[in-house]
Amino acid sequence: DLIKREMAAGFYNIDIDTSTLVDLDKGSLDEQQAVNYTLAASFTHFIRNLQFADLTVSVGGEIGEVGGKNSTVEELHAFMQGYERALKTLNASAVGISKISVQTGTSHGGIVLPDGTVQKVSVDFDTLGKLSEVAKKEYGLGGAVQHGASTLPKEAFNEFSKADAIEVHLATGFQNLIFDHPALPANLKEQVYTWLRENRQEERKEGMTDEQFYYTTRKRGFGPAGIKEAWWNMPAESKQAIMTDLQEEFRVMFERLGIAGTAAKVDETVKPVKSAQPMPDSMRATA
Repeated sequence: DLIKREMAAGFYNIDIDTSTLVDLDKGSLDEQQAVNYTLAASFTHFIRNLQFADLTVSVGGEIGEVGGKNSTVEELHAFMQGYERALKTLNASAVGISKISVQTGTSHGGIVLPDGTVQKVSVDFDTLGKLSEVAKKEYGLGGAVQHGASTLPKEAFNEFSKADAIEVHLATGFQNLIFDHPALPANLKEQVYTWLRENRQEERKEGMTDEQFYYTTRKRGFGPAGIKEAWWNMPAESKQAIMTDLQEEFRVMFERLGIAGTAAKVDETVKPVKSAQPMPDSMRATA
């Protein structure tokens, strides 16, 4: 249902994260990855049957749970070989995944300490580079994806293009800038935190401090009814101050990732497909 809703809303880049189902207690690498690659193939098949005829949804897989042990080339082979077998069984002509997320030392949103600060971590760029090379040369993928990168030190971002990473996930860092910005109205932040206390307590793990709980759940505090309107109607001066600092953050990221000034190359290479699609039922009901 979530995939249907995403595609109806125009999202054509979908990551399938079934890596939490990898069972490291199994004997062989194939057995460890079996549930992961079987479900990834099944979801890919579902997406291919749902997508419009004139476009191909970019689908990503994942071989190692972010925050766990670092991925290996052998695990990549086990996943991809099993995935290709499973997908071929479902549809011999189906287009497979375009990228593969790997674990190289980070976690989603960083590792949060009791005081709400984020623990310093390092990325194994050698591992990232090797996995990306194998993914490209042996399986025709775009390369490896780096999860949980937004809380890394800025100097680390110079290394991702050198390691040939195809994608780097940065959302948490931008989110942190917003929530911790001095221009964010205190009453809006408290409104979000009150909603989290009242609605997301099931996500509070044993021993979590309030700071850890808020940090790990506040990503859910942008969209709830009532709160979304509060974000939208934030005072113009607050919004401008936050957006100015976000823009500077984007500029620095573009430069360090080696993609600044590449708009012409993107336009030359990428030819967007225009697809007419019906308005989602959820939007039609409020139109």
